[in-house]
Amino acid sequence: MERTAAVVLAAGKGSRMGSTIHKQYMELCGKPLLYHTLRAFEESSVDEIVLVTGPGEVPFCQNEIVDRYGFSKISAVTEGGSERYHSVYAGLKAVKDCAYVLIHDGARPCVTKEIIDASRTAAITYGACVVGMPVKDTIKISDENGYAALTPDRTSLWQIQTPQAFRYDLVLRAYNRLMESESFQKGVTDDAMVVETMTKEKVKLIQGDYTNIKVTTPEDLEIASVFLNRIYGKK
Repeated sequence: MERTAAVVLAAGKGSRMGSTIHKQYMELCGKPLLYHTLRAFEESSVDEIVLVTGPGEVPFCQNEIVDRYGFSKISAVTEGGSERYHSVYAGLKAVKDCAYVLIHDGARPCVTKEIIDASRTAAITYGACVVGMPVKDTIKISDENGYAALTPDRTSLWQIQTPQAFRYDLVLRAYNRLMESESFQKGVTDDAMVVETMTKEKVKLIQGDYTNIKVTTPEDLEIASVFLNRIYGKK
């Protein structure tokens, strides 16, 4: 079977955490948050993992995360850039050998082996897919003065998560194109958007789980600890 890689992004600063410690290294269930994210990929069907860190953090991640916890699938630890898409591009270029690639936010520690494997299967089937869940709440679009201007039908709305999975040649081609001009980079929020706008390929939506949250605020750490105990059991 053709090889699959995962690019795990851990280059953010987590400014909304209100801490001097970057959120990916904050303690969660007795270990760094990033450990839990990497554990899920280590135990999944992916063949290699590229970890993208912040500037100057490669030695720390190699020693205190990769070596300390024995992650054998991590083939490279590389520095990211000032924006998410810079970090993704660095990760894609560091992949050694794969036909498919999953791109995941390191701050989503509650991702499961099942979600990862389903993403891999969907990438093989459709060429491009993203994990997400139908929205639970009514969504309002505001006007320039902060008044409700439009209420879209929520039955067609999804909140998008990661991993986002693609044929490697497709997503690399999209990012090569993106990096050609700063004008292409304005408003880029995720990898699916890059593929959609730079290649015109369609991206399949597949269901993940409402527990696959992104840790952004201190409250999210508490919620994530509950979900992790449910996934792995209390240790």
